[in-house]
Amino acid sequence: MGYLYYGNSTEPIEIPDRVLAHLKVVAATKLRRSESFTVSWNKAEDSEARTTIWLQAAIPLRFELGRTEPIDRRYLEEMAQAATSSAGVFVDLAAEATASQPVADLRRVA
Repeated sequence: MGYLYYGNSTEPIEIPDRVLAHLKVVAATKLRRSESFTVSWNKAEDSEARTTIWLQAAIPLRFELGRTEPIDRRYLEEMAQAATSSAGVFVDLAAEATASQPVADLRRVA
């Protein structure tokens, strides 16, 4: 399990290492270009409630990965595409808890 520290909060956001590794690449790419986007997730125990954060260059981010994960190009491209949409990236942590491969709802809102 990896941790994302957002803003000045000392409370980490727990995200599976595979998802966090891909999110780190997308965030670094977009923030380097001064492009902001949202990341949303649901808690594994409550799939109805969602949390959303706004990622932009002025907000501190720190990624802590428990282990090095290989980058899946297809998943990375899907996540990057979702990050450019108005819906942003959504990670289904309930599905991640039972999946062997990264799962994200990368649908775009029309």
